[in-house]
Amino acid sequence: MLRLQRVGSGPILTPRKDVPWEKDAVLNAAAIYDTTLGRGKFHLLYRAVAHNPDDPNRSSIGYAWSDDGVHFERLAEPVLRPNTVPAESQGVEDPRVIKMGDTFYMTYTAYDLQWAQVALATSKDLVHWRRQGIIIGHELFGHNKDAALFPEKIGGRYCLMHRPDPDIYLAFSEDLQTWTDHVCILQPQFEWEATKIGGGAQPIKTEKGWLLVTHGVDENLWYRLGVALLDLDDPTKVIARQAECILEPSADWELVGDVNNVVFTCGAVLLDRELWVYYGAADSVMGLARGNIDDFLSDIP
Repeated sequence: MLRLQRVGSGPILTPRKDVPWEKDAVLNAAAIYDTTLGRGKFHLLYRAVAHNPDDPNRSSIGYAWSDDGVHFERLAEPVLRPNTVPAESQGVEDPRVIKMGDTFYMTYTAYDLQWAQVALATSKDLVHWRRQGIIIGHELFGHNKDAALFPEKIGGRYCLMHRPDPDIYLAFSEDLQTWTDHVCILQPQFEWEATKIGGGAQPIKTEKGWLLVTHGVDENLWYRLGVALLDLDDPTKVIARQAECILEPSADWELVGDVNNVVFTCGAVLLDRELWVYYGAADSVMGLARGNIDDFLSDIP
């Protein structure tokens, strides 16, 4: 059974109180390992929150990088700001990043107080991003979040994980704009995810299938992390699903914050057999936990 172990005794990323756009919370970071950029090997695109009297919960996306994956440097300004287009007037939230070829693709939640919708941006360097617009709007499912692209095409098409409450869906596209063949692949099954589930980190390819780190919410609104495995050639087929969660809130900084009792991930890195999961804690700070994927995969034929 896979259980993640925390790295260190506290968060690895906390708000910079003197930086107006991230003074109150940093959380829910996309994570990617890449050595081609000349500024570290581990890269985070994190959600940053500023609470202001006239605008109490607006999110931006910041960028951080590191050589060791634990100690990070950060840019002074966000790489994606809200209020640039109407659909993002209240925030750009919860990014997930993958790389195909020499291009980085970031899915994120565009929020305008009325709707949460799936948006896409592209970049060559993780700093300068070009918006590609809303790719799954509210017209189809209403609120939609937790979207992540697979890092390679499946059967010649792009594949996207997304979450209209309370289930996880996949969809397919020829052009990254028009998404069809929406299919539900995971629904709440266990007590720790009884209320809803959603995608966490971007899908990670292993020799036995696509590894998904998911999140689940129980009846008391506690957020925990879980793990599942999808077929490599047909990811609509679920190969395995661990009944027990892999991480749950227990540290003080995971139990108390902007939203209490939360661990929530948008990004993970696989180094050899070790999975590094970057997660938001209590919607306020960022933590890191690690585990060996063979603790999950070894029992799968």
